[in-house]
Amino acid sequence: MTNNIDLINAYTILEEAENSCKNCCKCALSKTRTKTVFSGGIPNNKLMLIGEAPGYWEDQKGEPFVGRAGQLLDKIFASVGLSRQNDVYICNTLKCRPPDNRNPLLEEKEACREYLDIQINTLKPKIILLCGNIAVQSFLPGAKGITRVRGQWFDGPFGAKMMPIFHPSYLLRNDSRDKGSPKWLMWQDIKEVKRVYASLS
Repeated sequence: MTNNIDLINAYTILEEAENSCKNCCKCALSKTRTKTVFSGGIPNNKLMLIGEAPGYWEDQKGEPFVGRAGQLLDKIFASVGLSRQNDVYICNTLKCRPPDNRNPLLEEKEACREYLDIQINTLKPKIILLCGNIAVQSFLPGAKGITRVRGQWFDGPFGAKMMPIFHPSYLLRNDSRDKGSPKWLMWQDIKEVKRVYASLS
């Protein structure tokens, strides 16, 4: 954030929103969740990653990206000198796990959008990574799929640069590192993200 006062205000707003989220009953997922999953990483105005929805381990622990996909995500960030502890604010399109990890329903996304908007409006990140198809469709509804738009920059809220990237769970199912493979493409994308990140004042 730009200064200590802004940071204190941001923490306060986000804490209030998280407390509200914990008691949210705006959709049926409130009846099946174990814990709400509001955010992870560190609040900052440089880099935000928006994922899809919590999975089993996220639902158990109340933190985003803590399963195998999350471990891979941490390795991807670490490969360019970034970490969730120091550089990235992480959140999801949905704050509750859909049963059996099914795709979120439209009404669930609409009910949860209030919390995502608060996170974006409070931090006003300069870079937003849209991780996976669900996140991409929430911001680029006309997109033809993650494989066609990944690695490209799009205009986002508050002048942010938005880039769609593969979800790490997809990379776990595609192990090849050959040129042109999903993991190879992700390496190109994260290097570009770091280049733009490093250019920020």
